[in-house]
Amino acid sequence: MEIEKFRIHNHRPLRELVFEQLRSSILNGSLKPGERLMEIDLAEKLGVSRTPIREAIRKLELEGLVVMEVRKGAYVADVSVKETLDILEVRSVLEGLAASLAAKRVTKEELEEMQVTLESFNQAVKDDDMKRMIEQDTRFHNLIFKSTRNKKLIQIVNGLQELVLRFRITYFTEYKRATDMPAEHQLIYKAIANGDPIAAQKNGQYHIDMLKETILNEEPKE
Repeated sequence: MEIEKFRIHNHRPLRELVFEQLRSSILNGSLKPGERLMEIDLAEKLGVSRTPIREAIRKLELEGLVVMEVRKGAYVADVSVKETLDILEVRSVLEGLAASLAAKRVTKEELEEMQVTLESFNQAVKDDDMKRMIEQDTRFHNLIFKSTRNKKLIQIVNGLQELVLRFRITYFTEYKRATDMPAEHQLIYKAIANGDPIAAQKNGQYHIDMLKETILNEEPKE
């Protein structure tokens, strides 16, 4: 469990700060699926009492990020294969639509930012830097959605962000996907840069469909 003591920089309730810290640690993979959440250990690591830890765990349970079982206590909820595939079905449609709209509305500055992001992602793949891969992959797709100028679409995607982030951690760590992604990203980028909404939609959906295909056909690494 990689979680560090934090400092309080404002006057917000301690329970909220603890909740956000634990929630962030689950979403970024510092607290891994299936990992036990021991109140005493967490309180010591965060430098707080057990009370805000207990309150945070209950709130995380309501969000579905933590599971509570009699005699087993609290542990981080798993991301099931079924849940992952459900997310991908939704993402395939949304990513295709976003790429199509981006091809019509993207600015020169956004294209430049996308290119820089892809270069950073590609270098992260070469360096086998999982953390940076996740960060830059997230940034690239967020830039596409931003460039659609469609507030409702962005709102829908933001509602899925937490599930998508947990899913990204899963496929970067358990499935052999990273080496194929630079070429797929480039196809999406080229179609958007060329102002070709049809190709952009096709390549956006293909990218996500390939993730789904990988999960269906490839056994997770031991």
